[in-house]
Amino acid sequence: MYIFLLAASPVMPTGFNPYLTAIAVLIGLVFGLVVARFMVRNRLDTANAKVERLQSEAKADAEVVRRTAEVEAKEEFLKGQEQLRTEAGEMRSEFKDVEKRLAKREDNLEAKLDTLETKERNLEKEREKLSTRLDRLTEQEQEAESLLVARRDDLLKVSRLSIDDARAAVFDELKIELEHESAELIEASVATAKDEAIARSREITLTAIQRYATEHTCDSTVSTVDIPSDDMKGRVIGREGRNIRAFERATGVDVIVDDTPGVVVVSAFDPIRRETARRALERLVQDGRIHPGRIEELVISVRKELDEELLETGKKAAVEANLGGLHRKELDLLGRLKYRTSYGQNVLQHSLEVAFLCQAIADELGLDGRLGRRCGLLHDIGKAIDHDVEGGHPKIGADFCKRFNERPEVLNAIAGHHGDIPSTSPYTPIVMAADAISASRPGGRRESLERYVQRLQQLEEIAKAPAGVKEAYAIQAGREIRVIVDAKRVDDAVAAKISRDVAKEVEENMTYPGEIRVTVLREVRAVAHAR
Repeated sequence: MYIFLLAASPVMPTGFNPYLTAIAVLIGLVFGLVVARFMVRNRLDTANAKVERLQSEAKADAEVVRRTAEVEAKEEFLKGQEQLRTEAGEMRSEFKDVEKRLAKREDNLEAKLDTLETKERNLEKEREKLSTRLDRLTEQEQEAESLLVARRDDLLKVSRLSIDDARAAVFDELKIELEHESAELIEASVATAKDEAIARSREITLTAIQRYATEHTCDSTVSTVDIPSDDMKGRVIGREGRNIRAFERATGVDVIVDDTPGVVVVSAFDPIRRETARRALERLVQDGRIHPGRIEELVISVRKELDEELLETGKKAAVEANLGGLHRKELDLLGRLKYRTSYGQNVLQHSLEVAFLCQAIADELGLDGRLGRRCGLLHDIGKAIDHDVEGGHPKIGADFCKRFNERPEVLNAIAGHHGDIPSTSPYTPIVMAADAISASRPGGRRESLERYVQRLQQLEEIAKAPAGVKEAYAIQAGREIRVIVDAKRVDDAVAAKISRDVAKEVEENMTYPGEIRVTVLREVRAVAHAR
């Protein structure tokens, strides 16, 4: 290799012989070829040896894997055979058990069939007996009918009455007897109920009233705003009335500006709108800047402040009633009840009073006082939105509170405290009683004179309707109706029935707070003159 490289070198020494050089080059090439061929053959031998070694190792590994797979396959096959034998044995035992049960059930069915056949034979015998008895009874009935016909003909001949006259006489007599019997039963039942309940109910009612009573405030449908001068009245009206029209449009109220000095009247049926308008007008008068833009801005500000105040009022009412877990919207409606009145009675104060009355009554009866207080506080919540939602306030309030997952007892008390739906819990009649106590106590509510007179007239008309009534008078502001009956036509038992009938008629046809007492007077007077 070295000679070959030397021959290929471009540097030629001095005295160079070209023939020798060519020979040397050939020798080098031959030698290099021989060496390269030797190296290639050596590498091929090495590779062949390696391939043979790898093939032998692969065959050995494949043989090991094959033997291992055969062993594992044999083991799995043996295990499968054993498992099949076990399952087959279990199935054989189960089949034997099933066969035993079926055999036993078959025996039972055969026994029941025998019993049924025996019963059928007995029933057939009983049917034959009943058929014979029915035929006998039919014959006896026909004989009885013939005897009755003969007896009726004899009676008609003796009494000289027709069948219709005799029937009418019997019915009249039965009616009088039944009327007396029903009156006696009613009187006995009422007396028993009074003996058992009047003492306890009076104690519970008086205890509840003594434990909680508040003063009530009265609001009307108008509010007045003091005006310092007539010039300010003119500014409130504005040029060609633009200010007052903008104010009424923004607040939804009627503003009455008349000749009364120093006063402007704000009129609206919705108490929240009326209060918003009153506050906004007072601030406009104090500010002095009265124009449509300022009016709209101030009304929005006052409405926002009033909403926050209503929410705070609802929270205070909940704290006063010691109730938690009320939703924000429920608290907002409670606050709105502050500006709502019913028969002159503030509804929020009335709800608080009813809440504590319900707690007192529930505690006396051994019920949950806290739940009773919750029912009482929320019973009139529908009155806060009955101007905006169609329907009565019990249904409106129940539907509203249902959205906030109130308990079924609370929902039934709200919806049923006026008897619109049946009571499903003891708290509903408790709320009804507390509502009546709060409404009927002296000073609790006030009515207009016209409505008051109409109610008294209706009471007297209902009381005069029954037969045998001579006079009827409503006394104690309509809390009691006294009925005077004819002593010759009405006895004591019928008098008790008349009092019950009048009370029931009043309950069905009249709306009133509290309760109305019906007193029937039957008086016998014997008059003689000494001369």
